[in-house]
Amino acid sequence: MNDAVTRETLISRLQAALGVQAVLSDATDTAGYTEDWRGRYRGEALCVVLPSTTAQVSDVVKLCAAAGVSILPQGGNTSLCGGAVPPTDGPAPVILNLARMRRIRQVDAANGSMIVEAGCILKTVQETAAGVGRLYPVSLGAEGSCQIGGTLSTNAGGTSVLRYGNTRENVLGLEVVLADGTIWDGLRALRKDNTGIDLKHLFIGAEGTLGIITAAALKLHPLPTQHALAWFAPRDPAAAQQILGMFQNACGSRLSAFEIMNRLQFDLVLANVPNRRNPLAGAHAWHVLVELSDTRDAEGLEAVLTQTLGEAIEQGLVEDAVIAANDTQRADLWEVRHSVSEANKKAAVGLTTDCAVPVSSVSEFIDAATRAVHAVVPGLDIAIVGHMGDGNVHFIPMFSFAAWAALPDSASMGDTMRACVNDVAARLSGTFSAEHGVGQTGLPLMQRYKAPSELALMRTVKAALDPHQLFNPGRLVP
Repeated sequence: MNDAVTRETLISRLQAALGVQAVLSDATDTAGYTEDWRGRYRGEALCVVLPSTTAQVSDVVKLCAAAGVSILPQGGNTSLCGGAVPPTDGPAPVILNLARMRRIRQVDAANGSMIVEAGCILKTVQETAAGVGRLYPVSLGAEGSCQIGGTLSTNAGGTSVLRYGNTRENVLGLEVVLADGTIWDGLRALRKDNTGIDLKHLFIGAEGTLGIITAAALKLHPLPTQHALAWFAPRDPAAAQQILGMFQNACGSRLSAFEIMNRLQFDLVLANVPNRRNPLAGAHAWHVLVELSDTRDAEGLEAVLTQTLGEAIEQGLVEDAVIAANDTQRADLWEVRHSVSEANKKAAVGLTTDCAVPVSSVSEFIDAATRAVHAVVPGLDIAIVGHMGDGNVHFIPMFSFAAWAALPDSASMGDTMRACVNDVAARLSGTFSAEHGVGQTGLPLMQRYKAPSELALMRTVKAALDPHQLFNPGRLVP
């Protein structure tokens, strides 16, 4: 902080710009913003500001820049890698939370676009699009609380990437407040605009280090009205991989989801989340949810689903299967899949990883990562859940709360476990972060896995757009 500006002076200036109620400085009021939802990361904030307009965001940036105080942009604080809360060391930042910026500015069904502010809840965006017969396809377990700005800043993935791509593929334009307070209006809802560098991609996935996203023009798709969903037990991940190929050949773009989890992950959901049930008879080592969707021909969808599953059963690739008979059953099965994070938080200390490898290497990755972890802690429980259709596997070594507390150096164990898993992904030409972002957990891994030339390019971009390290200093780039 500049010598001429005290904490009280900056807070007073922020209150004058935003209103007293929009600036939280008491520790009781800021507690919900300074700790992540799993209770693993906590830092200190100078204060929390809650702007309601893009102009107010610009005012906050100008005031903090003049005071030499960094800004931590924050959405719904649903990060799984500590990316939305302050660091435990260094000067306390101002947290800029966008929860009050929830206006849907425009819906254009004919153009397949929607302009929304960054604080809009993902679920609200999905429902608004559905109301005009369109689909915003990004879907994940936290969609009832995560904000659009956060999903953009982390380039969130989810369960529909197989068909629609991740967040980056579903953004047409952005509005961003830059480090000097300038508002860049890039909210053009165009599919084609070949007028130079596509600047929006600098900010998508940058985790708030280059600018503050305040609004976005999102791409909408035709709303699927017909669905066919099955839950089945494959013989093993290699069999699931083979079945994925069978569905891709049979269904093409109508294949919208192919999600896998192992028995431990499935059992954790059943044991820790109310009203979750096993749709199959007996216990199975592996589970897959597969869904087809289209705008018409429900009978045709179910026929190809049934036929493809039948062929897999005949080939000995499937142990058991059930097809959802109605929308209620379909929703219940999706609830099992979306309950994973809640279940794991309640059950144990899960060292979540977010690897992606080529789809053809998923089975090999699971086998090799399991061997690597068990070489360090023989027999350790491992929960596995993944978006198999896009190669993203969350491979999660699990410690009971008591076992974790008894470790002489739990931080070192966490680093060792993640290195075991991420090294396997790297050997298979994969990544340690597919959809969660880098946050605090992944920051040391950037140095480990990124080429020096790539990090140098990132530093060059950061220096150009944020030369005074105003936004999220010490994040993303080591």
